[in-house]
Amino acid sequence: MSAARKESPVIPFTTMRQLVGPLLAIIVGIFMVILDSTAVNVAIPVLVKDFDSTLSTVQWTVTGYALAQAAVIPLAGWMTDRFGSKQIFIISLILFTVGSVLCALATTAEQLIMFRVLQGLGGGMVLPIAFAMTYQLSPPEKAGSIMGLMGMPILLAPALGPIVSGYLVDYVAWEWIFFINVPIGILGVILCVTLLPKLPKKAFTSLDMLGILLGPLAFAGLSYGLSEGSASWTSDKTIIGLVVGSVSLILFIIVELKRKKEPLLELRVFRSPLFTRGIIVQWVLQFVMFGIIFTVPYFMQELMGMSAFHAGMWTLPQAIAAGLFMPIGGRLYDKIGARPLVVTGLSIVAVGAFLISRIDPSDSAVMFLLPRAMLGMGMGLSFLALNTHLIQSAPSNLVSRVTSLTSAAQQVVTSFAVAGLTTLIVSRTTHHVAEGEKPMPDAMAHGFHDTYLALAGLAIFGLLLAVTLKRPQANGVQAPAHAVDMG
Repeated sequence: MSAARKESPVIPFTTMRQLVGPLLAIIVGIFMVILDSTAVNVAIPVLVKDFDSTLSTVQWTVTGYALAQAAVIPLAGWMTDRFGSKQIFIISLILFTVGSVLCALATTAEQLIMFRVLQGLGGGMVLPIAFAMTYQLSPPEKAGSIMGLMGMPILLAPALGPIVSGYLVDYVAWEWIFFINVPIGILGVILCVTLLPKLPKKAFTSLDMLGILLGPLAFAGLSYGLSEGSASWTSDKTIIGLVVGSVSLILFIIVELKRKKEPLLELRVFRSPLFTRGIIVQWVLQFVMFGIIFTVPYFMQELMGMSAFHAGMWTLPQAIAAGLFMPIGGRLYDKIGARPLVVTGLSIVAVGAFLISRIDPSDSAVMFLLPRAMLGMGMGLSFLALNTHLIQSAPSNLVSRVTSLTSAAQQVVTSFAVAGLTTLIVSRTTHHVAEGEKPMPDAMAHGFHDTYLALAGLAIFGLLLAVTLKRPQANGVQAPAHAVDMG
């Protein structure tokens, strides 16, 4: 590295050869974290049995992970300004790796949930910091193509997660879902220490401590209340969770709107009707998509008798379709805007969810091929278009804060999807048992069918709202390609 480079580390690299090492270090970290975000879904039935627990409890291994990520994503900018992006990236990888070891050593469902939260705290900042560093290091004229390369692990890792997890659960042990992160994490840390340049720290403001306390409390409380609703909507646990969550959310909104300098989440962007409608549509899409990703493997294993590996393989049609149609959606956005793409995408998603609701445990797994491919197509067409629409429809002075808000919100919606759908499956199964059906497989199968129909209905609601989307007027801001979070 040249002396000039050492004196001025903010100057981007000038050749791709110089970028290979830093990009490799960053990609290893990204891949590990995103791979783990979908790996646990396939292991849920095994975890329920091994820990002699319930779906309502074990789903918190996914919900807690998502909420922990949502809590730290908004902190990424402040932490990197205060301590430096390279240092925080390395600490995040170490925390994620330590959390992985502890998850593998967990002996109870409660321990696993606690250690998954630790994993989420480590993994939450990896993606936003990775993209920020890549953007800083890239030559301006090559930033777009380099960001496109960075998108590959984001597309590949979620597809491989359930497959790798399924293989390990069936042929090794579920603990290796987490142990496998250890060598990858160590490699990532070594590569980051040796290959990443030290980027300069920036000026920083005071930390929004009230926001840090109230935000996670609000979303955790609401998720807890939703999950406890599977037992009883009038129980003390349910009511306390919903009340604490609701009050905390109201206080969080008040605090964030009143804070003038660097709020944890920039909620003033919701004053734009275009942005508000767009992000609600995005939440609907996220809820439906992750709801399918979470519930289908459980249906396949518990009711259709599939192995974890076999169930994991059926994520491929969705992932391949998403990978094929996402570039198409990106190219078409510049020509036709978000509305046609999102309306088409959500229409396909709604039909896909409806088709899944018609699949019985006695049917062949091939019945999932078309609807899961349709879900991937719908997501591919809609996702980039929605992200770009949100950035372009935000007030120009708040654009830099949009990615943090949307990324954190997506993790919160994921936690609500898991908690809410688990409650719906349990409550509908109980309802069908009360009608005289056998608990297994009849009542549970019908409980899943009702849940998939609800997701189809939610997709139709999102479709109707998407019809109202308008193309944002140019605000002088180019939507960056790295403003996409697939987690």
